[in-house]
Amino acid sequence: MIRVLLVDDQPLVRAGFAMILDAEEDICIVGQADDGAIALELVAATVPDVVLMDIRMPGMDGLEATRRIVARPELEQVKVLILTTFELDEYVFEALRAGASGFLVKHTQPADLVRAVRELASGEALLSPSVTRRLIAEFVARPERPVLVPPELQELTNREREVVALVAQGLTNDEIADELVVSPATARTHVGRAKMKLHARDRAQLVVFAYQSGLVTP
Repeated sequence: MIRVLLVDDQPLVRAGFAMILDAEEDICIVGQADDGAIALELVAATVPDVVLMDIRMPGMDGLEATRRIVARPELEQVKVLILTTFELDEYVFEALRAGASGFLVKHTQPADLVRAVRELASGEALLSPSVTRRLIAEFVARPERPVLVPPELQELTNREREVVALVAQGLTNDEIADELVVSPATARTHVGRAKMKLHARDRAQLVVFAYQSGLVTP
């Protein structure tokens, strides 16, 4: 059973998402909150698999709440899915840097919402190639882009570096497998090892790492 926490200051939005998700046999809603502070308390109490987190809320916003959730080791398995009205929301990039696993526009179709929750719960990041390109564009547009080269980068094999670079281009595991002429299982293994060595929660963090570290350049 996938346990989901809903965080949004609009009751109708929460009610709509709850109705859609509760209708699925493998998903249950474990709590609802209308601001980040209450969300933190509920996350600590229920330890959900996925948190649907609105960015703009009174009091503690979704960005700060995401940072605090990600910073707590005991909540390492909690995946945060950012909810936003517009795909180009100025805070989306910062939310992903803070540790969110992806984002979803509020007017998404019900089937896409359910798919997104299941994907995040299974350990995948919700980042399409088009979303990745926008993140790259946002990163490049920033006037100050210090290159941060963590020591963990040296632990990657050449193949793992290659795989991280392909992830940063928005490729799926199957596409990486085709590009490198390996099996999808092998591609998943390389991605998994890279995440482990870089202490990345998911693919979203690999994308941010790849560009911040200078491993790949736009």
